[in-house]
Amino acid sequence: MFILPRGRMLQDTRQSEIYNLLQVHRTCTITDLAQRFDVSDETIRRDIRQLEEEGFAFRVRGGVTLKETAAEAPYLVRRNQNAEKKQAIALKAAALVEDGMTILIDSGSTSYWLSRALTKPRNLTVITNALDVAREMTGRNGCKVFFAGGEIDYDYQSCFGPDTEAFMNRFTPEIAFFAIGAVDSRRGLLDFHYPEASLKAAICAQASRVVALVDSTKFERQGIIKALDFKQIDIFVTDQTPPPQLLTALNEVEVLIA
Repeated sequence: MFILPRGRMLQDTRQSEIYNLLQVHRTCTITDLAQRFDVSDETIRRDIRQLEEEGFAFRVRGGVTLKETAAEAPYLVRRNQNAEKKQAIALKAAALVEDGMTILIDSGSTSYWLSRALTKPRNLTVITNALDVAREMTGRNGCKVFFAGGEIDYDYQSCFGPDTEAFMNRFTPEIAFFAIGAVDSRRGLLDFHYPEASLKAAICAQASRVVALVDSTKFERQGIIKALDFKQIDIFVTDQTPPPQLLTALNEVEVLIA
């Protein structure tokens, strides 16, 4: 169960939490949001106007509704959405990593939390295209970090494209960790960003094991582009048991619940 903190919050954090609530409930009232965050109705209305201007929601009488076609929020906002779920997933995934392994960690907010959780393994070789992951892992416990460069995408704080994919494809990691934007039981693992989905598809075959990092808000969510089939992953790490239809689709995959 996700519990919102009481008391005043920074505006960008509050807007992030409102978006998080909309991911779960689809619609919220202004009165309920004002009580949850201990702010005035007018403050919530300003937050809603900002979310609407950024294309993540739209106003309705007395409240706000999730814009179903909204793309992912910018990375620095997404990183703190559902943080407790992502941290639990990261700890479970980190337990798969042993000293001396070569691992690949792609971009994504859950990937960031995984890099934070990898405090015990020593002498890792880490390949990543994510700036935050590279910063976290560089110099830690004798780790070697190989950053797949290129043009940095500001919204994703990562590099993508043919040069990035070619660099990452030169490595043969024992585990590749992929943060997933959406999961559909009929269509597979989805994303909201073509370059990100393209990178996953291009490099997954190089890894001995592919691990998908998926928090439960992504279940049966509508992405815009397919990244991977279920058969292309080996382990599915999440924070709660997937619904029956999704479990059926994952029947050949090891599902780890954080």
